[in-house]
Amino acid sequence: MTQTSVADTLREYSSLLELLDDAYWEASSIHHKDMLYDIISIFSQEVAEINKLSIQDHHYPYEVITEGIRRVVPKLERLDENREDVIQRTQTLTDFRDILSSVLGILEAQLRTL
Repeated sequence: MTQTSVADTLREYSSLLELLDDAYWEASSIHHKDMLYDIISIFSQEVAEINKLSIQDHHYPYEVITEGIRRVVPKLERLDENREDVIQRTQTLTDFRDILSSVLGILEAQLRTL
């Protein structure tokens, strides 16, 4: 299996961040907002670190940079299990399902190589 490039990972993470931001503002409970905010914070740190890389490095295979991203998979899986309760809008929910599988694939491939 080929590894995902830095550019592709950045695109997937940024898409997920946009959806999580929408879900945060659409969430109806503080508990759900807290869960979403935690995941947003983790991905924001990783994206910030990726953005520090030179644009010429974006074709290289992606490697996890921050420690938080290594531990986010169980949080994403919990969100996925509860997505019907947490994510209120149909469009956000549909888009979330599509992007989550891609992001989980990237993260699980990274965790296998560690």
